[in-house]
Amino acid sequence: MITLRDRMSRGRTNTGWLDSRHSFSFGSYHDPKQMGFRSLRVINEDRVIPGAGFPAHSHRDMEILSYVLEGGLRHKDSLGNGSAIAPGEVQRMSAGTGITHSEYNASADQAVHFLQIWVIPSERGTPPGYEQKMLGQEGKRGILELAAGPRGSGAPVSIQQDARMHVARLDAGTQVSYDLAPGRGAWLQIARGAAALNGAEMKEGDGAAIEGEACFAITGISAAEVLLFDLA
Repeated sequence: MITLRDRMSRGRTNTGWLDSRHSFSFGSYHDPKQMGFRSLRVINEDRVIPGAGFPAHSHRDMEILSYVLEGGLRHKDSLGNGSAIAPGEVQRMSAGTGITHSEYNASADQAVHFLQIWVIPSERGTPPGYEQKMLGQEGKRGILELAAGPRGSGAPVSIQQDARMHVARLDAGTQVSYDLAPGRGAWLQIARGAAALNGAEMKEGDGAAIEGEACFAITGISAAEVLLFDLA
């Protein structure tokens, strides 16, 4: 069964410096029917104007992934990490027992466009941690590349949950297929462009919950960038 989540039905926060679209309930947007999917709790599509960002704030017991689509995102945290995240990189922050961080647009003249994803960890109260890795740029075109997964999965960054995030850039007409193990579910998020999921057209910002499908296909309609989550 495939359940589409239309981009226009997402929640929205617009503060002037931040334009954020929420696939699931977040902040002041609350929909009891949209509280996440399995261990996937948050997908926020954020655009932040130059020079602006999120001042220092704290998190606990959450696996937080940031994936930049355009521009750069400057990160600083209470573990002493400080870096700028660029397109093609994935950042993982395990909040665990507690972490404080800030996120700002790294550019003085270009907006930053990124996805922030929260995954509920399998254990609470673990030590906080941080990773940031570059994915294969050309290597991920036309394939689903593993970007994040549990320790031992071979993913560039590790999360404390039986969940995997794949990314792919698809040209128009390029198709990738995915085999979903029994009992698992998947979530597809269209980050840019347009793609078809088993023939159903999806556009930038659309999502889809996938359950009970042994195999499904994703086909680029235009140039597209997609994120696929495989969840216990």
